[in-house]
Amino acid sequence: MTKIPAEEPAEEQADKRAEKRAECATCRRAASACTCRWIRPVGNAPSRTAVLILQHPMETANAKNSARLLHLCLPGSKLVAGEIFDDLGELLAGPRRAVLLYPDTPGDRSLGIAAPPPFDPAAGEDLLLVVLDATWRKSRKMLYLNPALQALPRLALRDVPASHYLIRKAHAPGQLSTLEATAYALARLDNDEERYAPLIAAFDGFVGQQQALAAAHRAG
Repeated sequence: MTKIPAEEPAEEQADKRAEKRAECATCRRAASACTCRWIRPVGNAPSRTAVLILQHPMETANAKNSARLLHLCLPGSKLVAGEIFDDLGELLAGPRRAVLLYPDTPGDRSLGIAAPPPFDPAAGEDLLLVVLDATWRKSRKMLYLNPALQALPRLALRDVPASHYLIRKAHAPGQLSTLEATAYALARLDNDEERYAPLIAAFDGFVGQQQALAAAHRAG
């Protein structure tokens, strides 16, 4: 005779549903999927390079997205959601020279995107690293819709380690998550790999958690 498991009391079921709906105020994920344990604030002293993350609206609620974890790990960084940024001039203004973390792809010319000016950082120069958090297609659209971004010199990453982003399919070989790309860019700009290594460790923990949650969901 098959034994039918006893159904959980209604109150317990309601408590579990409420826990899933509750949102963490810090990482802005469901309490049951909170990622705050992976936050690794980088360094005690301010970095020579500040970070501005421009996030496409479609990424804000994406469980696989790493930009908010990156923002929480970088004291003083800014995370702004949107596709067209009317206040971009204000966001880029300041004593730091802004540089866009983005590959210089010849295909952009077909979209009417001008070739970016060369990036040649001066020794000891304070920079603002501008990062687009979006899919490849959406990032190109953001670039097209915001001419002020097109005018920025670009930093293109080369010879980087293989991506640890095992929970999301890359558009092309060598593509990295927003967190990984920013961590490697900061390490090069500040010439300090050790300072930003905890970001990659935090990302590995985040990816492992997402894999475990996905496996639990598949198991029912």
